[in-house]
Amino acid sequence: MRTSRLFLNRLNAAPDSHDAVVVIDVLRSFSVAAYAFAAGASVIYPVETISDALYLQAAMPDALTTGAVAGGDAAPGFDFGNSPTALQGAELAGRALIQSTAAGVLGLTRFRHARALFAGSLLFARATAQALLDLHPEEVCFVITGEWVDRDGDEDVACADYIEALLHGDNPDPAPYADRVRNSDFGRRFLAGTNPSLPASDLELCAQADLFDFALRAEHTDGRLQLQRYRAGG
Repeated sequence: MRTSRLFLNRLNAAPDSHDAVVVIDVLRSFSVAAYAFAAGASVIYPVETISDALYLQAAMPDALTTGAVAGGDAAPGFDFGNSPTALQGAELAGRALIQSTAAGVLGLTRFRHARALFAGSLLFARATAQALLDLHPEEVCFVITGEWVDRDGDEDVACADYIEALLHGDNPDPAPYADRVRNSDFGRRFLAGTNPSLPASDLELCAQADLFDFALRAEHTDGRLQLQRYRAGG
């Protein structure tokens, strides 16, 4: 199985079609998505903009919204920010969630035409590797979304490195990869305590390997991109 890497921050033209794509956003889009499913969410609709999210919510009044603007501040008018801490204790049983973020969700929409499209986070990295192995793709492309002019994106590179090792038959200790999430440029901002939108509790909730036994697969259903839980062999 071949693997490759792309960086969302460096893409200009529309990307070519791909076999299997894992769009990685450890801090925090797809970690939030995982905790939302753990809290009972039935489906997540990733949309590019805040206005898209609010428009969809008007058509689906029982749905809730989660997301942030570039930099991490909560999106105005949303029910939840892009924060797993905010979802602790939330009761989402049976509720749809609409998600809009400046990195992870944008990456999903850019690669919506891949044969198999997954969201990636350290929280369910092993389950993602198992799901990919189950599909037998010729190539897996990892899309790194966390790299920006002022961020090294190593939290997402670490996740890609871990999944790639699993795909190649290795069984590495996940602890060093979790440490890289904490020590990444963006990870250190959560520990600085200078931005209330970046609580240290979010970092600890995201920097855990293999907490969940499901992957997150994105597919088109009824004309909309949807994230659903996916288990290998299921």
